[in-house]
Amino acid sequence: MQRRVRMIGAPYSYPAKAAFGRVIPKNRIYEHGHLGKALRERIKAQVDRITWAYKLAPETTNLPERGGVQEIQIIELHQRSKGLDAPILLAIDKVIPKPILFHLRYGNQVRMAAAHKRPSEADGSKWVIGEHYLGDWYPETADRQVLPIALDLQGLYEQLVRGLLPQPARPGESIAAHLERVEAIRRHERERAKLDAQLQREKQFNRKVAINAQLRTVNQQIEALTA
Repeated sequence: MQRRVRMIGAPYSYPAKAAFGRVIPKNRIYEHGHLGKALRERIKAQVDRITWAYKLAPETTNLPERGGVQEIQIIELHQRSKGLDAPILLAIDKVIPKPILFHLRYGNQVRMAAAHKRPSEADGSKWVIGEHYLGDWYPETADRQVLPIALDLQGLYEQLVRGLLPQPARPGESIAAHLERVEAIRRHERERAKLDAQLQREKQFNRKVAINAQLRTVNQQIEALTA
């Protein structure tokens, strides 16, 4: 029987009153982000237009603020090519001091992306930005999913981020623990790929045995984290 592939990050339908629809000049990102020439050139080459598409706020969602989440911004990036460098998303996240859910558009396709942002414990005016996670590409005509049910904006934001993570949450798992587990899986998978490459190059039998032992350990760690 063919295994069903789990699709990640289907696009959402937003309340009509949350529509904002303002173009963000790329110069604003360059200037406020103090971007170097190389990153500015990457944005020019890869991004055609940046649009502030929706604003999810108490007055547009009927959800109260909580945990420093006063608004969730939906930012659309119209791409010139299908590839997009991660530093571009990070630069925009740094310039806009609010939680962001990105819509990445290319041709007739759309995908979601986000990094978990939280107020700094040392300085509440600053945000700590995690790794960016990208959903799968969906046709522009795909059915939109309704926004997750939440009691407040922080709960909504956490569910939007969780929807992009490659591993579903465990029962009762906090967003911090969920992210930590997913990032640990990523580290172990990178280590496994490195060991696989070493194994392919290795000629000595005793070294192959040692690498295989390391691979078994890494695979066990991944299995424990994904169970």
